Amino acid sequence: MEIQQSPSGRIVTSPKGYRSFIPNSLPPMLEWDNALVNALSRADFLLGKLAREGNKLPNPHLLIRPFMAREAVLSSRIEGTQATLGEVLAANAGAYIKQDHSDLEEVQNYIKALDYGLKRLEEFPLSLRLIKEIHKELMHNVRGSHATPGEFRRSQNWIGSPGSTLNTAKFVPPPPDDLLTCLGELESFLYDRQLPPLIHIALCHYQFEAIHPFLDGNGRVGRLMIILLLVERKILPSPLLYISAFFEATRDDYYKQLYSVSSKGTWNEWLKYFLNGIAVQSEDALSRAERINELLNQWTINTAITGSQISVSIVQQLAINPYLTTKKIADSLNIAYSTAQRNIQKLEAAGIIKETSDKKRDKIYCATEILNILEEPTKLLANAYE
Repeated sequence: MEIQQSPSGRIVTSPKGYRSFIPNSLPPMLEWDNALVNALSRADFLLGKLAREGNKLPNPHLLIRPFMAREAVLSSRIEGTQATLGEVLAANAGAYIKQDHSDLEEVQNYIKALDYGLKRLEEFPLSLRLIKEIHKELMHNVRGSHATPGEFRRSQNWIGSPGSTLNTAKFVPPPPDDLLTCLGELESFLYDRQLPPLIHIALCHYQFEAIHPFLDGNGRVGRLMIILLLVERKILPSPLLYISAFFEATRDDYYKQLYSVSSKGTWNEWLKYFLNGIAVQSEDALSRAERINELLNQWTINTAITGSQISVSIVQQLAINPYLTTKKIADSLNIAYSTAQRNIQKLEAAGIIKETSDKKRDKIYCATEILNILEEPTKLLANAYE
């Protein structure tokens, strides 16, 4: 391991000769300088605006679905999957996708794990038990599923470039014998409510990644924890904000910031980076949601004038997924296949959707204007966390 000593934890040497890092319990001593206070104030303001304005949108409960898919795609992409948002949404609509199906399954599992976690939060708070359950959902029948889904590791793992070993790895998390102690301390801190919520969540995310309690899936579970804590703390009424887009857009910085806390104790830099991500994604999510709703409202008005109520209902379905097939619409609206087909053709003639496949049967349609909004890259604010 490259870290020789650290103000954020202690370095221990195993009987086998490799060194590993055991993080100090949370919270650390923080320096509340002007930059950190300003970053927190800005993030709180923009996140609050997203919560308020998001609730005013006509269909926030519908928009959650494509936003969740976007989060799943970008969080999984950090770990190496290649599936695009369009492919995932098209597959959800019933289309056949040529993309590696293992990639699609990993993204789908992320969505299932998030759904599962949100449902379980209605019963009890985020805990080690729930974290294990989420991991089990995430790793079910995908690459890495051999790595004991839903169980904390019993062997040593490490982080490093391909081909690295325990002795040459960049970072080695706590040994198995110290793992449960570290996790117990983290669980106690999960219930701590003394710090501002966003600071608390940022510290929890770092600590989870430093502990790295699973053999695989740690990054994705750690990012799921951020969403679940935002909802659990009632900072957001629903999971409209997804910070994985920011982490993916600044991937090198994301890893550097986490490593720097472990090696140098740079807590303030990590917190400012994290808070900037919250601010960026709050503005980003609200902008996308407003523009999608503007399109849907205009299409609804136009369709109500020229089409049937079924056509209006199909337009509303586009909030859930911009891709559709005739069979999917017939099943979703409980209407005859021919009725669905006739109304889809009206929407195609109106320019709301267009065919994206060359098939004579089982045609796939897409509201490309909505897809374009969802697939736009995250716009970053210049070095706001530096």
